[in-house]
Amino acid sequence: MRKQNRKLTYYIGATIDGYIAGPDDQVEDFPLDPDLLEAIKEHWPETIPTHVREPLGVADAPNGGFDAVVMGRGTYDPGLKLGITSPYAHLDQYVVTTTLGADTDPGVTFVGTDPLAFVRDLKAQEGGGIWLAGGGKLAAALIDEIDEIVVKRYRVLIGGGIPMFAGPYKPTAFTLESNRSLESGASIQTYRKA
Repeated sequence: MRKQNRKLTYYIGATIDGYIAGPDDQVEDFPLDPDLLEAIKEHWPETIPTHVREPLGVADAPNGGFDAVVMGRGTYDPGLKLGITSPYAHLDQYVVTTTLGADTDPGVTFVGTDPLAFVRDLKAQEGGGIWLAGGGKLAAALIDEIDEIVVKRYRVLIGGGIPMFAGPYKPTAFTLESNRSLESGASIQTYRKA
């Protein structure tokens, strides 16, 4: 009997028009409403960076489903610019990049090989859920391995920037599993691969 693979979830925040950041990586215009933050703390506390877990009251919260995070260099860079080399020390961290190495932080695994082959191998290993944290190019490269998409939909329209998926045209069917509307106007949609 074949071992059940781990699930890869693209858990991401996006605008109404599907952008995960502005053209210059801006996210400061994305309103993180209190009810959205509470939903994150309740269901996905492990997606809160290590350095803000204690101030947000989730320092000891158990992981909601992920024990590993995979991200691209663009997603890793904002923390790195602030001197944060291990943004999710409470998870197994993998950064897909060809320009950084183990000397950046021993607690982070830097992946310089084919991300699709790497994720397939990671999914075949023992463990919990794998969080794909971004960005758009990496998500497009991994579309065949994404089992679930959870979109925290910010109540803002920006008109341009970095899309959720930045790759070639490739229709891939997903089924809406849940759509939670929050009082603030933000929402959380969960899709499973059809």
